[in-house]
Amino acid sequence: MTVKAKKHLGQHFLKDEDIAKKIADSLTLSGYKDVLEIGPGMGVLTKYVIPKDVNVHVIEIDTESVEYLKTAREVQKLDFEILEADFLKIDLRTEFQNKQIAIIGNFPYNISSQIVFKAIENRNMIPEFSGMFQKEVAKRIAEKEGSKVYGILSVLTQAFYDVEYLFTVPPSVFNPPPKVDSGVIRLIRKENYTLPVNEKLFFRVVKTAFNQRRKMLRGSLKSFNLSDKLREDAIFAMRPEQLSVNQFFDLTAKIEEDGNRN
Repeated sequence: MTVKAKKHLGQHFLKDEDIAKKIADSLTLSGYKDVLEIGPGMGVLTKYVIPKDVNVHVIEIDTESVEYLKTAREVQKLDFEILEADFLKIDLRTEFQNKQIAIIGNFPYNISSQIVFKAIENRNMIPEFSGMFQKEVAKRIAEKEGSKVYGILSVLTQAFYDVEYLFTVPPSVFNPPPKVDSGVIRLIRKENYTLPVNEKLFFRVVKTAFNQRRKMLRGSLKSFNLSDKLREDAIFAMRPEQLSVNQFFDLTAKIEEDGNRN
């Protein structure tokens, strides 16, 4: 399969074979037998995933790419399933019957964060997630507390997955080239990915805190109607980017004990 010069849905097609192979090789192949590639385009990454000991599925919304992939599969006798659908709209549980399935891809920049959030929602099925993002987004997902780019995406992802930033990719390896660098990361689901606190409340606390990230928590979380006693806790004098994921767990537990349940 070869790369065709075309761009859709904010996607830039990878043309560097070595980079494609490195992304495919980032899969650990541990704990699953199925891999879903999002946005395969003309299949430059797909062909390096196919030889691995997994069942390969690709999901593509672009009609021209789908037709190309179907022809390549038939002519080259390749073994992979093509889903002509929008990843953000499909029901993964129904489509894959609750199998453990890894995600991989060169993700369209304009929906990459939404792809991660959907993976988090379906974490019971997704033990691993590996692929390429705009570098800024990849860094945000992988970043630890204390950084200006550490935020909602960082905390919610790292609550369930161990994140590793693997390598940076320059614009020159894409057709058409983007205006920014890209970054490849790998997410491996934590052995215990059940939260130690109320999940709905945790998500609400994290999102509310970072919506006013410049404020101390006693200001940004005032909508929770915290008791005067709790407001004096030292953690509420901190700003959200200063808290680790575990400290957000502690914060959520304190708020729940104070009478907030959701």
